[in-house]
Amino acid sequence: MRPSDAAWQQLISTLHASGRKAALAITGGGSGAIGELLRVPGGSRLLIEAQVPYDALALATFLGFAPAQACSADTAIAMARSVRARAARLVPADTDLVGLGATAALVSDRPRKGEHRFHIAFANSAGIAHCTGVMAKGRRDRAAEEDLVSRAIVLWLAHACGIAAPSPRGLLDADEHFEETVVATVDTIDQLLAGERDRVTVQPDGQMTLLAPRPLVLLPGSFNPLHSGHVLLARVAEEHKQQPLAFEISVTNVDKPPLAGKTVRQRLAQFAWKSPVELTRAPTFVEKSRLFPRTTFVIGADTAERLVAPKYYGDDEVRMHVALEEIANSGGSFLVAVRIDAAARVRTLSDIPVPRRYADLFSEIPEHRFRFDSSSSEIRARDV
Repeated sequence: MRPSDAAWQQLISTLHASGRKAALAITGGGSGAIGELLRVPGGSRLLIEAQVPYDALALATFLGFAPAQACSADTAIAMARSVRARAARLVPADTDLVGLGATAALVSDRPRKGEHRFHIAFANSAGIAHCTGVMAKGRRDRAAEEDLVSRAIVLWLAHACGIAAPSPRGLLDADEHFEETVVATVDTIDQLLAGERDRVTVQPDGQMTLLAPRPLVLLPGSFNPLHSGHVLLARVAEEHKQQPLAFEISVTNVDKPPLAGKTVRQRLAQFAWKSPVELTRAPTFVEKSRLFPRTTFVIGADTAERLVAPKYYGDDEVRMHVALEEIANSGGSFLVAVRIDAAARVRTLSDIPVPRRYADLFSEIPEHRFRFDSSSSEIRARDV
């Protein structure tokens, strides 16, 4: 099947019309796949971007880490995840998005000790799949190997987009090795919303994990939207505590309906390539302290005031003391930032009647270190 064949042209046209959006990252070989996709009219309906981080430093910068081996299935998977997470910032949250990563070791201008091979992976809403092909040494020149890998990338992309297409296996000779693995993944955000999970950690590259180390500094909020005040507060809190910080969004609320999945993904997209986010089902600080023991929670003075006011516990002072005792016993604490109240008054920790027995729970970021006079609600109102 050659790129000039009518069937090949039709396959790529079908890809363009699939309704998916794709982003590609390719290193080591196979970059001709980009040209194949754009040689047929309609490529803008499919392709968001294509990157070729070819140099070792460029690849490490793209991934955010230096891979143990540039040409491996793990690297291809990491590239697919990274390019999909990056592309998510460029399209609406409900876009059917595919990220494809490919890495290859081909004929070079010096003898290659290892195998001539390629690894291609895609990440989409259903999960991750990858394939590996090993080519017989000396059977093809560089151009032929490059052409083979380029076509294998297009075929694997077709599978990612739900298009019926031949397996890349057919590009190799019968005595050459090929294998493919499909890993279906359950949507962890949907699991969280369904109550099947209590916590999901979302890394800056979009990867979601269930057993990540617990952060020691956490900035909770709705982040609707994330604004420069949040970013500045996070930086100041990190400097103050000398610890990395994560943001936290609870998908449940004490007096509001749970967030919709689309809303959660939209808010998460704001943090892409910026900071880790903890998604939880912990609307209260007692529940947060159970999930994150020995953690410092970064809050505004208005939130601190609610924490020590019985009226926010149904006018039950005993409930307030029980909650604060539990947080203290978990090793939790609060780092309090200045806030401006509805009457335009500057509110600091010293303005809050913290019971003496809980004074050690609270510390303050000085006003000269942080003050931001706008809120998310004011920003939303301005944007209407």
